[in-house]
Amino acid sequence: MDVSVVGTGYLGATHAVCLASWGHTVVGVDVDRQRVARLAAGEPPFREPGFRRLLREGLASGRLSFCGDLAAVADAEVHFLCVGTPQARDGNAADLGALHQVVDALAPYLRRPSVVVGRSTVPVGTAANLGAVLRRSAPAGDGVRLAWNPEFLREGHAIADSLHPDRLVLGVEEDDAYETLLRVYTPLVAAGTRVVRTDLPTAELAKASANVMLAARISLVNLLAEVCEQVGADIGDLIAILGSDPRIGDQYLTPGVGYGGGCLPKDLRAFVARADELGLGGSTGLLTAVDATNLRQRTRVVDLARELVGDVRGRRFAVLGAAFKAGSDDIRDSPALDVALRLQGLGAVVQVHDPWAGANVRRAHPQLAVADTVEEACAGADLVLVLTEWDEYRSLDPVSLATTVGTPRVIDGRLALDPDKWRAAGWRMLALGRSS
Repeated sequence: MDVSVVGTGYLGATHAVCLASWGHTVVGVDVDRQRVARLAAGEPPFREPGFRRLLREGLASGRLSFCGDLAAVADAEVHFLCVGTPQARDGNAADLGALHQVVDALAPYLRRPSVVVGRSTVPVGTAANLGAVLRRSAPAGDGVRLAWNPEFLREGHAIADSLHPDRLVLGVEEDDAYETLLRVYTPLVAAGTRVVRTDLPTAELAKASANVMLAARISLVNLLAEVCEQVGADIGDLIAILGSDPRIGDQYLTPGVGYGGGCLPKDLRAFVARADELGLGGSTGLLTAVDATNLRQRTRVVDLARELVGDVRGRRFAVLGAAFKAGSDDIRDSPALDVALRLQGLGAVVQVHDPWAGANVRRAHPQLAVADTVEEACAGADLVLVLTEWDEYRSLDPVSLATTVGTPRVIDGRLALDPDKWRAAGWRMLALGRSS
């Protein structure tokens, strides 16, 4: 099939290369000319395992191309909208400006019957508005169908999640549009992927609701961890007990410095903002507390640092981790980076290390010193903070590292380190969820 993907950020580019790998002819369109040029040259604009290989295979096959002109999508049978919906600058609601601009710009090129498929995470009710715009503005009129197909990608696992998803949600009203989408996803349907056909509002709610549930789970386990610290209980043992309960499970049950990234924080806030618009503000206190609990984790890490070293002014800190999670170079709303910036704002001398995200930190925060190696970051440090759960940090040798730092003190913000091993090597160690 001829398919277009409008918006080639993390979501759109990943979707485009996977569609091409299934044999579709795919054109990716973006207003960011530099991004388009990189993708067209086979150079990934972000780090994601498996992405480079699929990108280059798609380009070499001739099935995948990228450009900056929406006219190139006119002959496509299916158009995927993968435009960012960030948090608005003046509030918690989602900023849908780019999405509306894309739909307005796309409509004049829709001269043949086709299906426009939203993949972006949007407030419920958005699809109905966009559908009205397309029916009114597209030359094909009612021949243009609107569907919503939310994504559930995890950064660091996006290719695997695309090629082997645990469910496929299709919000679609017309049978012909549904059959078209089944053709797009033929490899997944043939492999037995669960397909959930639903209405547009339910499909819009699917991704945001999943992120709200995950955010609440993370904040709850962080609250449990704080209680453990106060009473001398061990959060590691507690989550093993809770994770053994089949009603709870062990996924997203690790306490730490909190969640971040480009999805969970802004999606939870947008969900609350939309609920407020619907007159449900009296029911969203729980989610407001979830957000507050998550942000409090960052403050707690800074407080622990001050507890360990006293006045932080002029003291040297090694912050290990800048990406919001391991397996990604994404620093959007990163708890680790936020802690580093807070410490620097208090007058500390901060050295940041991250195996993937260092270049992004240098571009976004040139005021922060970024080390190329862990040893460079830790040289002479008064305190080491492990704030992203990279395996590289899990496998650090505390005996060797003790000879590099100024004082062997560490805060484990991700429960990534073996406390017995580090303390035996002479380190004073604090970990969220474990008593000192």
